[in-house]
Amino acid sequence: MADDREHHSLFVPPSVQDHIQGVLSASVVLVLYGDYECSQSANVYRLIKAAQQQLSPAFEENDVCLIFRHFPQIQIHPHSQRAAEAAEAAAMQGQFWQMHEMLFIHQQALKNGYLVEYANRLGLDLSRFLQDLSRRVYVDRIVADIQSGQQSGVEAAPALFIKGIRYRDRWTVEQLIAAIKAASH
Repeated sequence: MADDREHHSLFVPPSVQDHIQGVLSASVVLVLYGDYECSQSANVYRLIKAAQQQLSPAFEENDVCLIFRHFPQIQIHPHSQRAAEAAEAAAMQGQFWQMHEMLFIHQQALKNGYLVEYANRLGLDLSRFLQDLSRRVYVDRIVADIQSGQQSGVEAAPALFIKGIRYRDRWTVEQLIAAIKAASH
């Protein structure tokens, strides 16, 4: 029987190349593969944020780290790839997490015109943003995220790994908090 770990473990470890909230040395590192046009990805992201807020009194500020990796499912979400590229273009201007939030909040409006509007709201250099999008500068970065997910057994977004192990329990704040607490020991 083949080693089944590849479908339960994170193949590409977290690194400074990732989009990170927190520190890589945190006792618990969460890696979320998501798609900006996928309502379930947005729900899981909100769930993680709620869990982090509820855990904050018991945990030190840098005990939990969140990493987001792109997993656009273009066959069912036609605007997800472009949204991921917009997030990367914002990242180059130091605004990844702000654009990330904006994209999940407005996931029903991800056509190019909206992406430019969000970049404008964030105060990004629009000329640079538009050049990056038109030249498709970040496609390789997104493809690398997708491939790392596939190597870890991810077939669809959302997919969450806690301390490198695939989370497959129920998607409730209580269950997620329990999993994070268990992983911290």
